[in-house]
Amino acid sequence: MSDRPPADTRWLDRADALDAADPLAALREEFLRSPDDDVVSYLDGNSLGRPLRAAAEALGDFVSSQWAGRLIRGWSEGWMQWPEVVGDQLGRVVLGAAAGQTVVADSTTVLFYKLARAAVDAAGPGRTEIVTDTDNFPTDRYVLEGIAAERGLTVRWIETDPTSGITVEQVRAAVGPATALATFSHVAYRSGHVADAPGITRAVHDAGAVVLFDLSHSAGSVELALDAWEVDLAVGCSYKYLCGGPGSPAFGYVATRHHGVLQQPVQGWMGHADPFRMGPGYAPAAGARGLVSGTPPILGMVPLRCGLDLVERAGMPAIRAKSLQLTGFVLDVVDDWFAGTGVEVASPREPALRGGHVTLSRSDFREVTAALWERGVLPDYRDPGGLRIGLAPLSTSFREVHDGLAALREVLDAWPLPTAARTDAAVGVTS
Repeated sequence: MSDRPPADTRWLDRADALDAADPLAALREEFLRSPDDDVVSYLDGNSLGRPLRAAAEALGDFVSSQWAGRLIRGWSEGWMQWPEVVGDQLGRVVLGAAAGQTVVADSTTVLFYKLARAAVDAAGPGRTEIVTDTDNFPTDRYVLEGIAAERGLTVRWIETDPTSGITVEQVRAAVGPATALATFSHVAYRSGHVADAPGITRAVHDAGAVVLFDLSHSAGSVELALDAWEVDLAVGCSYKYLCGGPGSPAFGYVATRHHGVLQQPVQGWMGHADPFRMGPGYAPAAGARGLVSGTPPILGMVPLRCGLDLVERAGMPAIRAKSLQLTGFVLDVVDDWFAGTGVEVASPREPALRGGHVTLSRSDFREVTAALWERGVLPDYRDPGGLRIGLAPLSTSFREVHDGLAALREVLDAWPLPTAARTDAAVGVTS
């Protein structure tokens, strides 16, 4: 039990001042709240974004007017092109990618598999290694192990510290004449460390290989410039900062120079150059459309389009600026309130290296996170001992952050809770 006096109002006053000066503050009103909302502080926007009012309206309108009104005619009246149309908007607004290189389809895992397999299959003779890091997101690691087993390849592991992330120096030391593909998360899912994507890309290209980035924790939070960085391939989800909703479709990016060269392995009819000819043999569609396999997830793209519209209105520079303010505010409060409590910051302190979330570390934070959920404060948890504070610039207020951290302080002041009051609940189950 702590002997520290109750918190004064300095940080509350600071939070209110930051909210008053926030140029994006008005956009918080565009997010939908349930009438029986019991959430005091939502600190998991890096796992699942809040829904937009516009998304609820758009879904209802789509069902009643597009689906019910147009029925099968909808496919010939525009739905068929949605993977490219929405992909182009996402590329322009979020990725720094010119048109024709991005599609929306499938899940991140499926698109990651398609692109990784395409890359290693196109690699030259003697290129038998896939390079990645030990703290890359689990789905990426598992897919790579499967591909290596399928194709008789070796995964070359770079040992990385979970509190930091992959560096250019580590990549340059690991890649070489045997490298077919190097792949990393741009923002580390545990620590929030921002990798030097252009530097890593140059290192991989210098070795004659192809690079694939997972942008799941970057898209909509960190400014990206895939074309300018000369990135080859990228994937990412849309249910975090882009507010696409649970299970919303992922996106895949294929740089123009790889069109017609890389061939993804799941040859479905919707990726055919002429899907309704339905003849023998497979001929891939030109450009990024060739990454599509099955029927496009039209309903899943409806909320995503609303999210992209809002991101476009706000602008990624303003979003990134607020993200850094939010994470900086967390660090300042944590340094003041949690000194001497065993709480450690497991995220970069340098702004340029910090993504959209801050991870705090203590050995008992799994149980602490469950206790916070019972209070209506919703961060998430990642082993080992990491409490992630996910901050969505479009929907998160500084006051909300303050209240969540104040609840964490109260829980730790009363810790340990009686055994009956502690749970081992599954918290923060998405990426």
